[in-house]
Amino acid sequence: MTKARDRTEDFKDAARRAALNLGYDESKIAAIMASFIMHKSLERSMFTKAALTTLESIRALEQFLSKHKKDYVDVHRITEKERDSIEHEVTVFIKACKEQIDVLKNSINDEEENSKGWLGIRSDSSNADTIAHKHGVVLILSEKLHSVTSQFDQLRAVRFRDAINRVTPRRKVKQKGPTVAESSTSGNIESREVSNSETRQTEDGQAEPIRFQQRHLDDETHALQVELGTMLDAVQDTETKMVEMSALNHLMSTHVLQQAQQIEFLYEQAVEATNNVVLGNKELSQAIQRNSSSRTFLLLFLSVLTFSVLFLDWYS
Repeated sequence: MTKARDRTEDFKDAARRAALNLGYDESKIAAIMASFIMHKSLERSMFTKAALTTLESIRALEQFLSKHKKDYVDVHRITEKERDSIEHEVTVFIKACKEQIDVLKNSINDEEENSKGWLGIRSDSSNADTIAHKHGVVLILSEKLHSVTSQFDQLRAVRFRDAINRVTPRRKVKQKGPTVAESSTSGNIESREVSNSETRQTEDGQAEPIRFQQRHLDDETHALQVELGTMLDAVQDTETKMVEMSALNHLMSTHVLQQAQQIEFLYEQAVEATNNVVLGNKELSQAIQRNSSSRTFLLLFLSVLTFSVLFLDWYS
């Protein structure tokens, strides 16, 4: 077996001679020779550019989460307002990435509809492969975004859990507070009553308004404590519901990912069914051709047989 020979240099010499015969100057010849070494990169399609932009956005979101993760979780690093600002920015990021993925899905659906020919059958198999590849790209982007949103849901659940843990002991302390206040106020009232009893004969006119004012202040303090306890109960219920909503959101995103995988599986089955339909149409067309050819052969055979019988009858 002969060894293969590299003819690259011969091709370059032939290209140089052809350029000289065409009257190219040295700069054009140098550009042509350089193009053999450094090939131009292929121009990317609009879908590829949009997919890469979406991937960069998801990576930027992941970097943003990793950068502010400790600040968001730790209570003593930043304030609640700054934590809410981080959560708002992440939500806007996620919404923008989802919109970009939806735009890619819509472009794939439009291309799929335009590629269908008569009776909804694709005429070009390479186009079907390209559409399947684009569906895979969108699925990868969806899974990447889902992993990032899962990390953010976990961080938000930690924040809400810490908030509930901070509220619960405070609520217990404030529930015990009214009893202490009531005992102290009752002790003060008794001491005041003793002192008032001693000076009742001399200051009987001034003790009654002071006692009434003190009781009024004690009633207002007790009412404020009860109202604060009710407000704390409402806040705790709200925070518990927010944690439950975060868990439900994470569960919903997980189900959406499972649905995306099921849609991908259904798409593969649809592509396979379409190929089977195309093959069935080809088989039907071949069967029709065989039927017509066999019918023609049968008519020809009967005609020859009839003429043969007539000829033999005439000859005899």
